Amino acid sequence: MEQFDAIVIGAGAAGMFCAARAGQAGRRVLLVDNGKKPGRKILMSGGGRCNFTNLYIEPAAYLSQNPHFCKSALARYTQWDFIDLVNKYGIAWHEKTLGQLFCDDSAQQIVDMLVAECEKGGVTMRLRSEVLSVTRDEAGYLLTLNGEEVRATRLVIASGGLSMPGLGASPFGYKIAEQFGLKVLPTRAGLVPFTLHKPLLEQLSVISGVSVPSVITAEDGTVFRESLLFTHRGLSGPAVLQISSYWQPGEFVTINLVPDTDLHEVLNAQRAAHPNQSLKNTLALHLPKRLVECLMLLHPEQFPDVSLRQLNSRQQNGLVDTLQQWRVQPNGTEGYRTAEVTLGGVDTHALSSRTLEARDVPGLYFIGEVVDVTGWLGGYNFQWAWASAAACAQALAEA
Repeated sequence: MEQFDAIVIGAGAAGMFCAARAGQAGRRVLLVDNGKKPGRKILMSGGGRCNFTNLYIEPAAYLSQNPHFCKSALARYTQWDFIDLVNKYGIAWHEKTLGQLFCDDSAQQIVDMLVAECEKGGVTMRLRSEVLSVTRDEAGYLLTLNGEEVRATRLVIASGGLSMPGLGASPFGYKIAEQFGLKVLPTRAGLVPFTLHKPLLEQLSVISGVSVPSVITAEDGTVFRESLLFTHRGLSGPAVLQISSYWQPGEFVTINLVPDTDLHEVLNAQRAAHPNQSLKNTLALHLPKRLVECLMLLHPEQFPDVSLRQLNSRQQNGLVDTLQQWRVQPNGTEGYRTAEVTLGGVDTHALSSRTLEARDVPGLYFIGEVVDVTGWLGGYNFQWAWASAAACAQALAEA
């Protein structure tokens, strides 16, 4: 039977990085994954260019029932550390918006870098390997893989969450946590588009593909300023993906469709200069014309088909309120199929924030998306993967 110092389950961002660093620290590491190739979710990320970190990483950008938990790992392995590694491999990158860093070329470069780091650490990588059972005794952990048994003193679960089941996502990590007595918090899809109730969806379907800058607010007061995209299923775009992590079923979201415009000032100035100009054409100077036409059908009282001269103050106030505080009650989300992350997961109160080891189960670690730490859109979740992996690898090296 093969014996390792550590077995890491999951060849995604966290798993590969942890295995590589532990291997380079002299540990004999086995990296196991059920897929045909490593880093499947990395390859899909950032439109195929991998939004690998963010310049503005801070603990406040992470959701967890234990909000202080992420601080230690994020402080000890920062975005600058990962940028240094990317630069060392000569991978060209650029900042898109809001500190989001992407590869100039392809996400494959990040996967290739992680594979090279694993090779440098002498990591044994076994793909297409299903873990059939995990047991623990005084000597450590015994795993059955596709019929063969392997043993290690330490076991790292980096199997991810439930998002994107088409890429192999499964509840494996949660089952292992529960097997060893750790609490798993309820999970739900995060960073995911909204679906809409039928009447509104049918009325908005004509503007599928239209995108506008917006400020979107959840009922808990969380606010994001990003673009909003109308789709044939509902609402998407960065603003919606961000707010979805803070939304609960049944709640409304409030959307400002003209965030950088003083509409009263615009309407008053246009009325003085062009009193006979139609309201529709005036609004179309600041919003896509198809959206204006759709809003006029949705809210005929607030969006009358009149000239600016005919628009009375009550109508103008209603119009401005609707555009700046458009309240929408989503029907739900598109779910794990298109979600970028999974909210909830292994309760971090059961883990050491320094080592990611289970407090009551020596030698068992949980890193990356499987734990109850979820970042904003824009490289934050990758940075949690790198940071939690680095913290765990350091613990493996010191063990």
